[in-house]
Amino acid sequence: MPDGSKRMFAAAGIASEARSKYRFLPSAALPPDIPQGPIPIADMANAFGVTHRTLHFYEEKGLISANRIGLMRVYDQDDVMRMAVITVCRETGMPIAVIQELMDVLRSAASQEEAESIFHEALSQRKRELTAEMSTLHRQLQQVSDLLDYDSSLDLPPINDNRDPASLTDQERQCLELMAEGYSTQRIARALDLRHEEARALEADIIMKFHANNRFQAIAKAVLLGIVQA
Repeated sequence: MPDGSKRMFAAAGIASEARSKYRFLPSAALPPDIPQGPIPIADMANAFGVTHRTLHFYEEKGLISANRIGLMRVYDQDDVMRMAVITVCRETGMPIAVIQELMDVLRSAASQEEAESIFHEALSQRKRELTAEMSTLHRQLQQVSDLLDYDSSLDLPPINDNRDPASLTDQERQCLELMAEGYSTQRIARALDLRHEEARALEADIIMKFHANNRFQAIAKAVLLGIVQA
């Protein structure tokens, strides 16, 4: 390498080191065969499996910094170490804002042990967040499964196994139509001139005939069968 290029690379390394505000960084796996000395942006991107645009984005967010040797952007070993920490954080799904806060806190680390402790706490917090998200996802998955089970139940024999919808009495049909219109049990009782207990029993008989668990499932099955209009 010509002496002039060596001096430029050396000057770039000194400039980047002077800018670095990190005395200690937590341990993070480095890419294999990472070059020593100033690393061109193409090699940096390939080493960490990211695009040039991603590196520019991290620079804009103040997470890493680049020097220039002529028109070429280069990174030093401190940037590599920071990029390794950033990569771990991104792989766990940490938002950029959280990573920025973490890196700001790491600037104040007075020892390697403190840097490791700060990083450990950040990962523990992320674990708690993921655990909460998993709980939410499990609950939502169960809700979806319940809905799918409900939908599949619409394919069951509609009324008393093989009984025809005509097995509904005229009063039950009237009640079912009112249920489909959103009438409450009390309103159905008034509309059909029944006592409240009689209306409730009538609804229960309809629900049973449709092999449903509640009035909403009974209505859904009745709509599907064309007995009532949606």
